[in-house]
Amino acid sequence: MKKFIESFINVWKIEELKNKILVTLGILLVYRFGSQVTLPGIDSTKLQSLSNQTEGGIGWLINVFTGGAFSEASIFALGIMPYISASIVVQLMGIAIPYLQKLQKDGESGRKTLNQITRWLTIAITLVQGPGYIFNLKQTLPAEAFVNPDFFTFFPLFGSVLIIVSGTIFAMWLGERITEKGIGNGISLLIMVGILARMPEAFIQEVGTNSSNPMKIIIEIIIWLVVIIATILLVMALRKVQVQYARRSVSGDFESDSMDDNRQFIPLKLNSAGVMPIIFAQAIMFIPAALAGLSKSDTALSISNMFKDPFGLVYNVVFALLIVIFTYFYTAITVPTNKMADDLKRSGGFIPGIKPGAETGDFLDKLMSLITFPGSLFLALIAVFPAIIHGLLDVQGAWAYFYGGTSLIIMVGVAIDTIQQINSYLLNKHYDGLMKSGKNRKAVA
Repeated sequence: MKKFIESFINVWKIEELKNKILVTLGILLVYRFGSQVTLPGIDSTKLQSLSNQTEGGIGWLINVFTGGAFSEASIFALGIMPYISASIVVQLMGIAIPYLQKLQKDGESGRKTLNQITRWLTIAITLVQGPGYIFNLKQTLPAEAFVNPDFFTFFPLFGSVLIIVSGTIFAMWLGERITEKGIGNGISLLIMVGILARMPEAFIQEVGTNSSNPMKIIIEIIIWLVVIIATILLVMALRKVQVQYARRSVSGDFESDSMDDNRQFIPLKLNSAGVMPIIFAQAIMFIPAALAGLSKSDTALSISNMFKDPFGLVYNVVFALLIVIFTYFYTAITVPTNKMADDLKRSGGFIPGIKPGAETGDFLDKLMSLITFPGSLFLALIAVFPAIIHGLLDVQGAWAYFYGGTSLIIMVGVAIDTIQQINSYLLNKHYDGLMKSGKNRKAVA
């Protein structure tokens, strides 16, 4: 604890790092404030039916990602969800479109062009989802929720869509400013803050429901902490592949028996896909219920109810299987084992016992498949754990969601990434400080 306090104090001693943290906190505050601003013409006290719509399934996921803005009919109602969708589309299209593949290989200039494409696609997606959100308000909210009786005429409707589109663009801009001038990944931090904003309310509801049984609350907190530790292990777990680097001699030839100490292993993550398989699977799970809802038959109604219950057995079995499948799929398209093998060969590196080039690529691909299997099972277990804890301890649905799934993995992943960036910053500054001392200058010389 003493070391942690000292490190925390050191953060505020470094002017540049302190300014980055303050900028980040200020931007997050602006984002949270905007999430509470209701669209013009809507009575913010009559949104209960919209809140009920987001109690489970894809509606809950969207509401969490937007920090409750979706259920508040906010100017940030769509949050950065269109940006996430655009990023996924661009990433997937990069598999099939040669132009995007070329941009991915063009370094910084290619990355800037891809970011610009993602921004324009975000606007296009928001222009489609914005009217859809307004139509959903019309279908969900009672008539008295609309203060302006002409809310659905052309000009008020056009203004509302324009506000929602502008809100998404502004949220995207805020995220990019955090990445550029603050600390951590801006988009990820906006998502995490939105998730954290929903947590106190869910926990208070759980405590209120079990006010006569405090021991149950204690047990729930202990289990929650254990799940967080398990999620941290999943996020940080690595398989280190030993690598040797041949060193050039003065004559320019490679000395194959010598070792280069700069890099001695390739880190392969147990869960390279992150939270994306859960997001993909969650979106797919929405489709059967939507299609079945188009029919009035008893069978269709039964199917619709099964896939609308996020705590049901059928829902979670299918959900877990989809996560395993999408984990393999997303890992295959985001971990370029052949490129890793080529880069290793060009740098004079090799894996002991494996020939450089194609054989190295095949070896890394096989190894990724082997470590992805337990990683995908662990990810699926964490994703369905809210249903498990809900069934075993009768935990309230809103609080049970924080025991796993998208919310917990995002919180843990973003927190770890941000802390690592702060630690790296501290270590770099500390290293510079040591270099100023006479003892260390002499050692370096």
